[in-house]
Order: sequence, then C-alpha cells, then structure tokens
Amino acid sequence: MQSPKAFERGSGTVLALATVAVLAAVTAAVVLVCGAWAARQRAGIAADAAALAGADVAVGRAAGDPCTRARLVAGANGATLAECAVAGVVVSVTAVVPYAGWRAEAPARAGPPGTP
Repeated sequence: MQSPKAFERGSGTVLALATVAVLAAVTAAVVLVCGAWAARQRAGIAADAAALAGADVAVGRAAGDPCTRARLVAGANGATLAECAVAGVVVSVTAVVPYAGWRAEAPARAGPPGTP
C-alpha cells in the first residue's frame, strides 16, 4: 500500500496553475471593463465638445454648417458622429468610439442658455 503522501505529489503544481489561470482570467476581464469605461468617457467628451462647437455655428459665433463643425471636432477627439440634428440654435449629437469590436456611444446637446 502506498503512503498518503504519494497521492499528493504534484498537487502543488496543479494548484499553482489553476491559481495563475484564474488570475489571468480576472485580469483580462478587468482590462476589458476598464477599456470600455475609458472608451465611453472619450465618447462623452467628444460628444460634449462636438455639440458645443455645432451650437457656436448655429448661433452665429462661427461660420459654416453646425453638423460639419461638430463632425470635425468629434474627429479631433477620436470619435465619429452617429447622429447630428439641429433644431433652431440647439445642436444634438451622438458620438461613437469603437472599442474591442463594440461601440461606446454618448449623446450630447448644446445651445444658448435658457433654451429647452
């Protein structure tokens, strides 16, 4: 009959490999979630800046087309515009930033103070 210690040989290696695999999976998940959060933040910043730039054109503070200006500003911030709408002097946009096969989207709206 074998001693109980003979059955335990190599169990430390298996436990160490399992621990490393779990840590690698958790790290990969954290990196993906943090990257998605960062992409959403970039989309929000780009949408805000694009809406403000479009509103400047809509009220006459800058020349050009509001949506064209909004697209340029969004592009300068690493995003594209999925939507752009002008209602009087209010500009509404949706900025998109791609990340790992997904799309982080953020809407924004800008106009003069007091506009609904």
